[in-house]
Amino acid sequence: MRLPSLRLLAGFEAAARLGHFSRAAEELNLSQSAISHQIQQLEQELGQPLFHRVGRGVELTVAGQALLRTVQTSLHGLENGIRRISTYLAPGLVTVVCPAAAAQGWLQPAVTAMQKTLTGLLPVISVDESARFIDELDVDLLISDTPLQQADTQSQILFQDQWIVVTRAEESATLNATEGTSPQPLTLVCLEQSFSDPVCGDVLMQALGKFPRSMICDDERLVLQRVLQGQTLALLPLSTCWHLLQQGQLVHRADLPSLPGKTWWIARKQGDTRDPLVRQCHDAICEFAQTLAAPAFVPS
Repeated sequence: MRLPSLRLLAGFEAAARLGHFSRAAEELNLSQSAISHQIQQLEQELGQPLFHRVGRGVELTVAGQALLRTVQTSLHGLENGIRRISTYLAPGLVTVVCPAAAAQGWLQPAVTAMQKTLTGLLPVISVDESARFIDELDVDLLISDTPLQQADTQSQILFQDQWIVVTRAEESATLNATEGTSPQPLTLVCLEQSFSDPVCGDVLMQALGKFPRSMICDDERLVLQRVLQGQTLALLPLSTCWHLLQQGQLVHRADLPSLPGKTWWIARKQGDTRDPLVRQCHDAICEFAQTLAAPAFVPS
């Protein structure tokens, strides 16, 4: 079956929604006779009456009601698709995909710094880790813990992450982490993935084993939230808590072990990018990543 034209369906939707041919004609900037002709043509093509005339207005038939639901859903999808295309064609737009915890921990401060020097930059930060292909529409730059294996792209190391022990800044002067004593017992909130890491697991069991566990979370951001509530410490990646360390809300506990973490990579299209800002943004992120440094490792 050949689909009716979008022009006929749009006229039908307006008439059905407004309950009046003349109001639909006014909304679509057409004459009432034009709308009536469109509806008549659509009914002929479908072989079904779509409206009953009621006084000076119209009501939908059962077939018309079924068609209206389908047409409105389709038109809504088209509007969203067109809106999405127009958004991605905005001048200066650069889309960066990065895992959520790292995006919150250091990428957003990096983007804020970049916008002060890159005039016209309109960043889109996505945490959709399933988007692992540089297509220069949905993804311009990809930040991940593995190099991107895709033709016509280039990957380079951003920085070497670290696992560090942090606690809330307000408690740093009163909590004695080495002895595990304080006016109130200091507890440990754990990131679930730490237990499966052979190095981190040993630290949690040994060096941090003297602190009673108060919570186990499977998301780094939940661990951060718990630490900020006080009277606890946590072993976290520097990339997750960097912004809070810079703001002075958290303190790195240098009296407890630090450990090597992930290697972070950044990927972009090889050679010239679709917009010079993409490459400038890439280079600025790489430069900013050099500031991601923690104190030297403290042996366990």
